Amino acid sequence: MTLPSGISLRVHRPPQGGDGSGLLWVHGGGYVLGNAAMDDGWCRRLTRELETTVVAVDYRLAPSHPFPAPLDDCYDALRWTATQPAIDSARIAVAGASAGGGLAAALALLARDRGEIVLAAQVLVYPMLDDRTADRHDADAAHRRLWNNSSNRLGWSAYLGGADPSTAVPARRVDLRGLPATWVGVGTLDVLYAESMAYAHRLRAAEVNCELEVVSGGFHGFDAVAPKTAVTADFLRSQREFLHRALASR
Repeated sequence: MTLPSGISLRVHRPPQGGDGSGLLWVHGGGYVLGNAAMDDGWCRRLTRELETTVVAVDYRLAPSHPFPAPLDDCYDALRWTATQPAIDSARIAVAGASAGGGLAAALALLARDRGEIVLAAQVLVYPMLDDRTADRHDADAAHRRLWNNSSNRLGWSAYLGGADPSTAVPARRVDLRGLPATWVGVGTLDVLYAESMAYAHRLRAAEVNCELEVVSGGFHGFDAVAPKTAVTADFLRSQREFLHRALASR
C-alpha cells in the first residue's frame, strides 16, 4: 500500500488474524541501496512464527534523500502501523538490519522524544549506529566481508549530507534513557562490531533492558550468506524469541 506521503509499505498479515501485535521492519543497504521487497521471506517468516503483522517500509534512499528524509519515512510508517485496528499500539516493535538497524535505533529515539507512540521493543541486527567508525584505521582490516569501512564511509557520507551528526547519528545521542527493550546482534568480524557493542553497553548503563547476541567469527550479513548453518539458526532464533517475549499480551 502507499501512504499519502507517497511512501510504499509492504504489509504482511498473519493468516489467522494474528495476536494483535505489530512489527515495523526497516531494510538494510547502507542507506543508499535496497528496498522493502528484498526482505519479504524474512517478514513472512516473522508473521507466521510470531503471529504478528509485519510492515516493511520503502523509505527514500540517500544521497538523493539524505537525513532526515529516510527517518521521516520510517516514522510515517510507524504512525500508520500504530493506527491500524488490528494492531495494539502498545505492542509494536521496530527492527532492521545494517542501515535498517541504524534507522530502527534512530526511530526508537524519535518515538521516545515525540511521545506519540510507546514502543515495546527494538531489534538491531548488526546496525549502522556510528559514523565515527569510518574514521578508525583499525576498522579497515582486509578480512571484512560484504561491508567494509570504505563502504561505511560512503554510506554515512551520503546519508548525513550536511546534517548535524549529533542529531542524526544514534550513537552520538547523549541520553539513551527511556528506550524500549532492545536486542542487539553482531559478529566479531563485522566492521560494525565495536559500535554495536558500545551501544548495547550504553543502553544497559541507561537502565534499558538490552540483550546482546555476539557471534564469534561472524562477518557482516553472515546470516544471509550462510542461511542453513547452525550459527545462523541460533542467531535468528534469538531474535524471534526476544520478539515473542516483548510482544506478548500484557
